[in-house]
Amino acid sequence: MARSNAPHHPKSNIDSPSQSTSTVEGRIRGSDAKRLGLAQLQVGFAFSAFILIGANDGALGVLIPSMRLHYGVNKATIGLLFLFQTVGYLIAAVYSGLLVEKLGNRRFLVLGVASFLLGVGALSLMPSFVIVLIMMLPLGFGVAIIDAGLNIYIASMPRNAALLNYLHAFYGTGALLGPVIASAFLAMRWGWNSVYIVWIGMSLVLLIGFQLVFKDQNIPLQENVTTKPKSNVLVAALSMPFVWVAALFMLTYVGAEVSVGSWSYSFLTEERHASILLAGWMVSGYWIGLTLGRLTLARVALRVGNARLIQGCLVGVVVGVLLVWLLPFYAISAVGLALIGFSFGPIYPTTIALISNKVSSRILPSAIGFMVSLGSVGAAICPWVAGMLAEHVGLWSLLPYVIILTAVMVCLWQALQVRPKVPHVSLQEPG
Repeated sequence: MARSNAPHHPKSNIDSPSQSTSTVEGRIRGSDAKRLGLAQLQVGFAFSAFILIGANDGALGVLIPSMRLHYGVNKATIGLLFLFQTVGYLIAAVYSGLLVEKLGNRRFLVLGVASFLLGVGALSLMPSFVIVLIMMLPLGFGVAIIDAGLNIYIASMPRNAALLNYLHAFYGTGALLGPVIASAFLAMRWGWNSVYIVWIGMSLVLLIGFQLVFKDQNIPLQENVTTKPKSNVLVAALSMPFVWVAALFMLTYVGAEVSVGSWSYSFLTEERHASILLAGWMVSGYWIGLTLGRLTLARVALRVGNARLIQGCLVGVVVGVLLVWLLPFYAISAVGLALIGFSFGPIYPTTIALISNKVSSRILPSAIGFMVSLGSVGAAICPWVAGMLAEHVGLWSLLPYVIILTAVMVCLWQALQVRPKVPHVSLQEPG
């Protein structure tokens, strides 16, 4: 018995480490699967949030005529909606990087959704016009915070260029749904405020989702904060001329994109006398083009390079504007608007990906937050200027105005290509 049992115990001892290793590997695989599932949920909520802010931006242009009628104001006065959003965007531009480090990504996103919810909740009640203007402050702040927070999150992931294009494609999806929803509600003679009731429901889902799904995102951000002084992060980002040029490019681009999306409906219905539903669908075609551009042109950049892609896109914008301007036929205008959107598509995410590869990870949240928020400032200022031009010159001025903005973008994009990378290297050094 002793001899027969002697080999048994050593064999048992040899198998034990193998079994222990297998158990550890199984736990690691299970942990990796759990993290992967959590990351997928986070990306899913990010895409859903961009659908919401896209729908809000896309619907506003359709709602402007009804809001003007309800409050009895002219085009210049209703354009103050965009201008008041600017203050909220500017606050987000200054403090977004510091807020991300102090609050963590989860609380930062929850703050953005809560602020957005406050704004749309107030609009749904159709208060006085003064209150509407005041409530555009938290609405603009919330949009900028959501935009910046999710861009920061996606930019920190592998293959960020493709994911950023997909993220902003969902913005385009929401932006094309917004005019359809808004025009359908108006065609059914529902009040313009009913659209904001839909946004309230979507905001509540996101508020709960961000609170639960992004709960682990605070840890790494807090660890980064302990290694560097908080007060230096924004200063370091703003000390780079590259960041300023990129932010001004973003301001001009977003301003042009939102100006077309916000005022083309008024242009089509008042200048071209299109019906409500037809104009709504044509504006949706613009946002469809934007979405398709982001889905299809991202891979083209790998072949021709970012610089040539963006240059070609800017040429496409001018061609599309000329089609709408010079050939006043509904079919051609629809094609022109779709071409403008398609050409606009990859510009925003490509610029975000560009800066994420040229600045240090320490200042990336502040750099992207500043860029995105300043882009949101463009979304407020440029449509307001378009409204002033529409009031004093005519709605036809929207088209040459977009061409001028595109020319400015060409100049800024060229400046981005010649920026030296020396500041990036120095900022990465410790101390």
